[in-house]
Amino acid sequence: MSKLRNAHVFTSESVSEGHPDKVCDQVSDAILDACLAKDATSRVACETGVTTNFLVNMGEITCSGWDKINPESIARRVVNDIGYNREELLFSGDTFEYVSRIHSQSSDIAQGVDEGKGLFEEQGAGDQGMMFGYATSATPSLMPAPIHYSHQLLLKLQQVRHQGTIDYLRPDAKTQVSVLHENGQPVKITNVVISHQTADVPLARIREDLVQLTRELLSPTGLLDNDTEFYINPTGKFVIGGPHGDAGLTGRKIIVDTYGGVGCHGGGAFSGKDPSKVDRSAAYYARYAAKNIVAAGLAEKCEIQVSYAIGVAKPLSVNVDTFGTGTVSDESIQKVLESEEVFNFRPASLINDLDLTNPSGWSYRDTAVAGHFGRSIFPWEQTNKVDALLAAIKK
Repeated sequence: MSKLRNAHVFTSESVSEGHPDKVCDQVSDAILDACLAKDATSRVACETGVTTNFLVNMGEITCSGWDKINPESIARRVVNDIGYNREELLFSGDTFEYVSRIHSQSSDIAQGVDEGKGLFEEQGAGDQGMMFGYATSATPSLMPAPIHYSHQLLLKLQQVRHQGTIDYLRPDAKTQVSVLHENGQPVKITNVVISHQTADVPLARIREDLVQLTRELLSPTGLLDNDTEFYINPTGKFVIGGPHGDAGLTGRKIIVDTYGGVGCHGGGAFSGKDPSKVDRSAAYYARYAAKNIVAAGLAEKCEIQVSYAIGVAKPLSVNVDTFGTGTVSDESIQKVLESEEVFNFRPASLINDLDLTNPSGWSYRDTAVAGHFGRSIFPWEQTNKVDALLAAIKK
């Protein structure tokens, strides 16, 4: 009976690179990558919108090499890379109408963010607000199980589509995984939902192929059983998709991008923003701290909230919650974070710590599909602060 009281099912989804909103995220981040490659101090807030054979870029960019960057060319390359490269999809990298409404960053914002300007000599936060980082021991990536497996399934579908292994798949797709937890740990995948744009082929074939792919991918987890339910293209047909089927905008998939609804979210989107915008960079750093806390064995779950005022370097608050799983008190961990001995949440420091203006081995465009957290290519996924954390806790 106690097991039942501690049992719950939690569901998370992931969306493909061809989903209209994710097309926008990737274009915005590819433009950011181009700016940082020219000027590491670039200030970028780039938005993208798409609909039937149309793409628009909007926002504010200040970059010393901007005159050598062609955002239209970048957008067309990204769209073709994704797989929107045929006119029949009614959105194609070679044919869409393009409009740009990009201008430079406001000087009022710049004076609070640039080091040595405004009221403080130190680089200030690019905006006010609160950001969250989360980690859990439930999976090897220290991510919640539902979003972890949703992303894995999404990436596998993306792989077989690009390889042509399942040749009728088209770019737009969503995956959704529901996981039964007992006493906080995943014990069973109760159902899997896949909605995948396809060519006009028999639904029975699609369902057979995608159930088989899912079982091959997720059976090694031990979480599938004969009772797991599969819902494959449950409307019966998904041929019209992508930006022709639904308009898209940058920044509309904030839960997909983070922890799948587990924990809290500060509300700020990530893509298209340079790391001076703390709603992106501080969320990365909060994940970095939370992951190291869990990796150090200080807790099974950890959520960190940090808040800022625009133009002010020092965080206004840092809060730690281990949900009763800590091996030391939350106050002890919080004291270490506030001391800035192991983690320093000031914008200039966290940007330098993670080398966010000079990506190496990863790009901001990489973050725009399958989540910003949980993949080892990103520097905020390192667990290189474990020893320093443990030493600081013992003081």
